[in-house]
Order: sequence, then C-alpha cells, then structure tokens
Amino acid sequence: MNDYELLVVYDFDEDTTVPVVKELQASLPQVALHKNDVARGALGAIRAGFERARGPYVLVTMADLSDDPRDIEPMVALAEQGADVVAASRYMRGGHQVGGPLVKRTLSRLAGLSLHWVAGIPTHDPTNNFKLYSRRLLDMVDIESEAGFELALELTVKAHLLGLRIAELPTTWRDRSAGQSRFRLRQWLPHYLRWYRLAMLGRVGLARLRPAS
Repeated sequence: MNDYELLVVYDFDEDTTVPVVKELQASLPQVALHKNDVARGALGAIRAGFERARGPYVLVTMADLSDDPRDIEPMVALAEQGADVVAASRYMRGGHQVGGPLVKRTLSRLAGLSLHWVAGIPTHDPTNNFKLYSRRLLDMVDIESEAGFELALELTVKAHLLGLRIAELPTTWRDRSAGQSRFRLRQWLPHYLRWYRLAMLGRVGLARLRPAS
C-alpha cells in the first residue's frame, strides 16, 4: 500500500508531536502535518482531517497506538471490495480489548452488541473510532456530531440507514500506556444516545435518512 497520505492533525503549534513529525517527513514524504482549523479537540481534529484528505477512502486512527496499524491494509482491501464503512471490531469473534476503564468498556460493549443484534447494524462495534470511510459516504451526509468521539457512531448509523455496505474485521485495542485519555463519558453519553435511538427507530421503520443535498 504505497499510494496514501498520512495526515497528523494537531490543535496548537506548541504540540510536542509537531517536531517529531517534521523529523519523520525527511524520510516519509507521505506524512503531512495539518493544523486543526475546525474546532479544538478530538471531534474537530477528525473533521479537519476529513476536509483535508483527498483520497477515495479516509481512515481514522489514534496516534497513541491503541489501534493496531496492522489492520489498516485489510481494512483498505474491504473498502476496495465495496464497503463504505469498515469497522475494526473489538467485539466480534477474534477481537479483543485490553485495558481501559471498566464502565467505559462495559457500556461500549453493550451498546455495540445491542445495536448489532437488535438494530441490525452490520458491525459488532459501531462506537469504535478506528474506522475507514469512503469519500462517497462523507460526501453524502452532513456531520451533526457535537462532542468527542460520537462521530463514528453517527456515520455508521447513517450509512446503515442509507443502505450502504458496512464491513468489519477483528482488532485488538490496547489502552494507551502514556498520556491522558480525552474520553469524557458523562459529558458525551447523551450525544451517543442520540444516534443509538436513531438506529433503534430505524430498525422498526420509524427513521429514514436522505442523502445531504
């Protein structure tokens, strides 16, 4: 997989990631720095990356290596076979989650499995942000997320309601070994519930989604 760009999105010039990436650019010309010009924080960084990316597929991964980079090529292969969302799944057979707060792990698993088995979402892990999206999907929908990492759930639910193909493959997620997580469960939970409810309503035919104009 040689034809790619790697965007490292950062919030402020003093970020210690910046000089590290600049040093890498000498040997890895595919790596590009992009300052978050949308809104500071995780959601703004992801949206800024979506706007800057030029490829037919856009993959979101965290820079703390909690996501397994060995899964990226198989994810691209599934996209090339026609999937508009490719989810790296902790909760399907072969997937694992190592570490992380117990409450967060439990709620994430319950949400993922109930959305799969009850709402019919074609992935066991719709809340995981380690996902690949087609440019077609990103151009079809308006992003409405307002907080944190709810974006992955929003895009997965919307793709499902639009009848687009969702694929998954097992992954092992490992809690970060350094630094501080930006996940804010109490603050972000109501936002996640919005998309959970929409998926459940879609299951009984009470929710429809039209592509963005």
